[in-house]
Amino acid sequence: MALSLAEFSLVSRFLRQLPSYLLRPVTIEEARSVLQQRLARREADFLDLVRRAIYAHSQSPYRVLLEWAGCEYGDLVRLVGDRGVEGALRALLRSGVYLTVDELKGRRPVARGSRVLRVDPVALRNPWASLHVAARSGASRSAGTPVVNSLDSIRDRAVNTCLTLAARGGLLWEKGVWAVPGSLTLILRYAAFGAPPTGWFSCVDPWTPGLHPRYRWSERALRGVAALNGVPLPAQRHAAPADPRPVLRWLRDVLDRGGVPHLWAFPSAAVQACQIALGSGTDIRGARLTVTGEPVTDARLAVMRAAGVDAVPDYGSAETGGFVAYGCLAPRTSDDVHVFHDLHAIVQPGPDGPPGLPGEALCVSSLRATSPLVLLNASMGDQAVVDDEACGCPLERLGWTTHLRAIRSFEKLTAGGITLLDTDVVRVLEETLPARFGGGPLDYQLVEGEGPAGEPSLRLLVHPRLGALPEAEVAEVFLRAIAAGSGAERIAGTLWRDARIPVVVRRPPMATPGGKILHVHAAPLYANG
Repeated sequence: MALSLAEFSLVSRFLRQLPSYLLRPVTIEEARSVLQQRLARREADFLDLVRRAIYAHSQSPYRVLLEWAGCEYGDLVRLVGDRGVEGALRALLRSGVYLTVDELKGRRPVARGSRVLRVDPVALRNPWASLHVAARSGASRSAGTPVVNSLDSIRDRAVNTCLTLAARGGLLWEKGVWAVPGSLTLILRYAAFGAPPTGWFSCVDPWTPGLHPRYRWSERALRGVAALNGVPLPAQRHAAPADPRPVLRWLRDVLDRGGVPHLWAFPSAAVQACQIALGSGTDIRGARLTVTGEPVTDARLAVMRAAGVDAVPDYGSAETGGFVAYGCLAPRTSDDVHVFHDLHAIVQPGPDGPPGLPGEALCVSSLRATSPLVLLNASMGDQAVVDDEACGCPLERLGWTTHLRAIRSFEKLTAGGITLLDTDVVRVLEETLPARFGGGPLDYQLVEGEGPAGEPSLRLLVHPRLGALPEAEVAEVFLRAIAAGSGAERIAGTLWRDARIPVVVRRPPMATPGGKILHVHAAPLYANG
């Protein structure tokens, strides 16, 4: 596949500016100073970004929404002065200035009363940000959103990575990345503060037929330019989550040399690696993880801890530049994280919010001029509990005082005319079924889709390694657990039982193209399994 002119321009600009990026690493003292400056300038930075990237940008869909709400720039300035950033955002949300996840991704037109607007996700790009590194959102339940990061944006977020790892005592840990092909932003984020990874692994083989060749040559280009500037980077190696031996060897090698390995990974991949380490007698005690990209649950953390691994979650998305929050170091729950409110502002609709947004939905707004996409009360399809309860951990002392926990997607599982939030099935898949039939947090999965004639299809995948099981009983236990409530859950259990769904299929849970194992997977899995 030949490069388009736009791609060639992007690559050329990236390679020209990469040396200065690599040769000017951020120090821990600089990172602390930068954070304090950002926190002090939140209101000014927010207003400057909105003025330049929304009010002065005729293609911005937010400009239209603000016009519909009757909010001129001077009105916003006064609103922020009176109520602060979050107070102003809540007022805008009530006035219709927001995007649901379907509107953000262009799957559904924006409708506010009789007015209608269709959003092209490309129009959300920050017109003032440089373009260097192409990316795409996780695409767990859609085609994903195209995002182009800048080196400035990656450095901005590297400040926070540096500070969070320092809070864990990890500046000198050896870094590793186990992600997907093209995970350049993660490599560059570590390199930005002088800690380039020594291990680089991909859940998907970059040589997979049909995969764009940019995933191969971009790695080579990055490594070549880095080597010329005295910054060695490892070659990317394929390590499928089901066969993580290259990752385990890297962890063991670092430990044997007296070092502390730190690996960035998806939770499901980390769980599989820990399960295989425990089963094979591979000692990885003392390894450290940052896990992200999927729900981080008690059951998944328990497997990692059983292998002697300390894991901390982070939370983000490609649309936000990849970094919204990092795990509390005195957590109350498995996914308790501190919001980086130097980078983003988060508000919630509350019980009287607009249609399409649950009361606990997270509406995210950009604060930094380097943000790859401009977000203004934009929903990523997630909800959480938000609070400012003191925890006393080092991240709180840095100034990140807001917590998120119980983070789950509110994009819905639909089958047989009934919809449930995927948060409602996590408990059944990770607790109820394993307690009754054995296995762990990666052995059960729901797959929704359509059958050959277009009928709703819901399959409950059960890993074959659990041995012989009474499939009818597995389905019945699932339905009874789902129907334990008195509302939609009870209706779903009844209708699904009458429709003889779900059907139990004995096969390993399915992974996304990026290697994630989600609790609810959307795919056309037909009756023959």
